[in-house]
Amino acid sequence: MTAPLLEIRDLSVAFAGRHGEALEAVSGVDLTVNAGELHGVVGESGSGKSVTMLAVMGLLSPGARLSGSIRLDGRELVGLSDRQMRRIRGARIGYIFQDPMTALNPLLTVGDQIAEAIRIHKPQVGRTQAREQAVELLRLVAIPIPERRATQYPHEFSGGMRQRAVIAMAMANEPDLLIADEPTTALDVTIQAQIMELLERLRRDKGVGIVLVTHDLGVVAGAARSLSIMYSGRVVERGSVDDVFAAPHHPYTAGLLASLPQAGTRVDRLTAIPGSPPPISARPTGCSFHPRCAHAVEQCRTERPALREVGAVTVACHRAEELVSTALMQLSGADA
Repeated sequence: MTAPLLEIRDLSVAFAGRHGEALEAVSGVDLTVNAGELHGVVGESGSGKSVTMLAVMGLLSPGARLSGSIRLDGRELVGLSDRQMRRIRGARIGYIFQDPMTALNPLLTVGDQIAEAIRIHKPQVGRTQAREQAVELLRLVAIPIPERRATQYPHEFSGGMRQRAVIAMAMANEPDLLIADEPTTALDVTIQAQIMELLERLRRDKGVGIVLVTHDLGVVAGAARSLSIMYSGRVVERGSVDDVFAAPHHPYTAGLLASLPQAGTRVDRLTAIPGSPPPISARPTGCSFHPRCAHAVEQCRTERPALREVGAVTVACHRAEELVSTALMQLSGADA
């Protein structure tokens, strides 16, 4: 059997607090992505999604403490020097940053920036050839009149065009893995659909493995085949999109699904999960979700649930078997 394209095992990341204490941002994360697969990573802000992906890229701050394993095509990335990682970033792994305006240099034309990304990893490619390839990449991501657009600056692009330009830059060296960090944030629904259609085309036609990081389950519903739900630095539920959407086993997942508007259903107010995610410096004992969970019992407050297989999914919840009932999970805001 061939190794997965990306395999993360027991990944933990901690940062030093104000008084030198270790603050764990990510704890025991497992994640597997195969070539030609789109895997969604979903959670609220502060859940550890971006920290996990920055760890994959080797872009954590110097003071971060990392443990566990990150393998790309079977090659261990943890422990590689920055020089070794520079050969992988952009060449084997492409990264689509959340804000395309800050990801692009306002002083350089879009075409020059894409050409630069090509020549960094392929110094044998001449400037003229790199610019020609930049135009073709803009064409690939459906930028109209790419020859002219390549000579323009980022501020001359619309938000959706800037996002497509960032995707073109991430694909400049035909990476095997593409990490898309909130690629549809702040875009209108029409542009969101275009970006998701582009990612699907790259997955289908180029065989690229994609990790789609988002806070919106609706975005991954029609695109991803599998997903991981993260909360407070941990994966709390993992499985195929069909299995998780059909019968969420974790109250947090159920709450996210309940907050989505339903077509053909009129309500005065959308369902919301009470409270807010805990800050990294004040995470509760036991299950981190218990202060917001209507189904929490004493065990949830004192004992941290382990990830375990329950039916077709993997879930970290003491009461998963009890709460899997669809009728009960739809009442996730009511008392247990």
